[in-house]
Amino acid sequence: MDDLQYPIGKFEWTGSAGDGQLRQWVDEIAAAPAQLREAVRELSPVQLDTPYRPEGWTVRQLIHHVPDSHMNCYVRVRLALTENEPVIKPYDEAQWAMLQDARTAPIELSLSMLESLHARWIILLRSLTAADWQRTFRHPELGLVTLERTAALYAWHGRHHTAHITSLHQRMGWK
Repeated sequence: MDDLQYPIGKFEWTGSAGDGQLRQWVDEIAAAPAQLREAVRELSPVQLDTPYRPEGWTVRQLIHHVPDSHMNCYVRVRLALTENEPVIKPYDEAQWAMLQDARTAPIELSLSMLESLHARWIILLRSLTAADWQRTFRHPELGLVTLERTAALYAWHGRHHTAHITSLHQRMGWK
């Protein structure tokens, strides 16, 4: 795709899915840390500080964004499993990406964090029953969101940000 902001297309929710689709999404979430790590393998500091698109985040900011986002999602899943339709707190992703740590910290910190987070998250996701997948949290802007939809979104999210980096590789002729 030629869309630099959405190289794999925008997230689309098509409605409920069966067990096979849920397993596929969980497998994609499980694979995300390794795919992200591979996408940035051997990048130089200058390459890490290159925006993936004009006026977009740098590769470094993308790497730090993914565990920020996935940590928030992990907590939302746990809340949905232990409370009745909890109202979650959204956060300003753009402002988080502008914080000093997101702009300057070594990416290994976030790559390791993402690997550990996903190891734990996948154990939880693989334990869910059909009823669990229908549990919900209330997002102040999106309304009631099922865990099933959340799995679809985060399977897409990992692929989405990895594609930002791999498409930048191709455009810049890196590697």
